[in-house]
Amino acid sequence: MRIQLAKLAAVLALAGALPGAAGGQAPVQTWPQRAIKMIVPFPAGGGTDFIARLAAKHLSGAIGLQALMQSDPDGYTISACSDTPLVVNPSLYEKLPYAPLRDFVPVATMVRFPGMLAVHPSVPARSVSDLIALAKAKPAALAYASAGVGNFSHLAMELFSQATGVKLLHVPYKGTGPASLALIGGEVQMGFNNVQTLLQSVQAGQLVALAVAEPKRLPALPDIPAVAETVAGFEMAPWVGIVAPARTPKEIVERLSQETLAIMHDPQVVKQLTEQQVTPFALSPDRFGELIGKDLEKWAGVIKTAGIKGE
Repeated sequence: MRIQLAKLAAVLALAGALPGAAGGQAPVQTWPQRAIKMIVPFPAGGGTDFIARLAAKHLSGAIGLQALMQSDPDGYTISACSDTPLVVNPSLYEKLPYAPLRDFVPVATMVRFPGMLAVHPSVPARSVSDLIALAKAKPAALAYASAGVGNFSHLAMELFSQATGVKLLHVPYKGTGPASLALIGGEVQMGFNNVQTLLQSVQAGQLVALAVAEPKRLPALPDIPAVAETVAGFEMAPWVGIVAPARTPKEIVERLSQETLAIMHDPQVVKQLTEQQVTPFALSPDRFGELIGKDLEKWAGVIKTAGIKGE
């Protein structure tokens, strides 16, 4: 991801948005009185190489959220977390040191990263319906690249495969960069990735964009249809949100949420995000909790049906 989660946390600048004098733990009524620590359980750069991705899956995600879980629920330690540790990893791995809806309280979502389905120009498909017909005519013959087992680029194609009844060949690579290069080079026929990752290659004619995975077409890309126009209800976009330790006082959660949502509705922030093909996605604590529950169920079904095991 070109927008790093660490940079996104800096954009939010919650410590600046919620100023206070230095001092010890404050009661809820006067919170905050010191800087707020934000844990970002994901490596800067979004896992663009093997080591970073390995750390994201097996180290940073689990340890980062475990550190949050073990922090005092006083509003001074929160986390800006991607969806994978919260809604995917519980189904990928048999043992995790945390349970999302037990150990954390949702504060607010911030953004989602729209996905794009693209093919190599040599593939005789220029629409989602063309691709489905081609895949059904040649079961398991069309290969797609992913950034690794369990990565959203893998899960998106599994979701597409299950929704359309086609059989595709999964070729995992060690990160987003190698997967994108494999698709551009024609080693595989198709791939699913962030719009911001694939758009430049599409504009250069190296790839053909078939569709975006938002519920509707993106305003900035009106000529590219949504997958949902062919496959009803299909959508896929990784998201980032803020969570706090369980038992954090409700008043503090509400204040954190209000400040976060206000920032995500700021025109300057919205402009900065949309220019980089990132969609502002601001949900309140209750709606964020519903999203976590819905996505836990969604990805549990996809992962179980596909027989995916975390590496």
